[in-house]
Amino acid sequence: MASKETHGQHESAGAWAKRYHQASQAALEAILRPYGLGPTQWYVLYQLAHDGPTRQRDLVRALHIERATMTGVVAALVRKGLVEQIPDPVDLRQKTLRLTEAGGELWARLPDPIARLRAVAFDGVSEEEQAQVARILREATERLAHHLKKGSPPS
Repeated sequence: MASKETHGQHESAGAWAKRYHQASQAALEAILRPYGLGPTQWYVLYQLAHDGPTRQRDLVRALHIERATMTGVVAALVRKGLVEQIPDPVDLRQKTLRLTEAGGELWARLPDPIARLRAVAFDGVSEEEQAQVARILREATERLAHHLKKGSPPS
């Protein structure tokens, strides 16, 4: 039988944040699957559709993903004809990404998966409560990140 402490850890805000992330990722994948896209591919298309042509390295920072992950995602989007890479004229290693015509057309047909997720997940939850949850998680994340930057894991 699990101890009260173990049970409490499974019911903590962190445990629920992780479960929410897993459930929302599964739902996001289900929404995008019919369009042949994964969540990270959708986020890249979102950035390009809203911000226009963007350096690939800037997307790595904006989406908080590893460079190698971005390389694979971009390669898939290029293969699908949705995104094109434009080499920097000064440094050919640097690439700017932009939507192709096909990418723009697909973007126009895509549902907004984030709006769909929020509509289900936060049905009946006030805007104020949603803002409070976001604030609490943001601040907790920032405190942990700051602590880790100092070079020591939480004790």
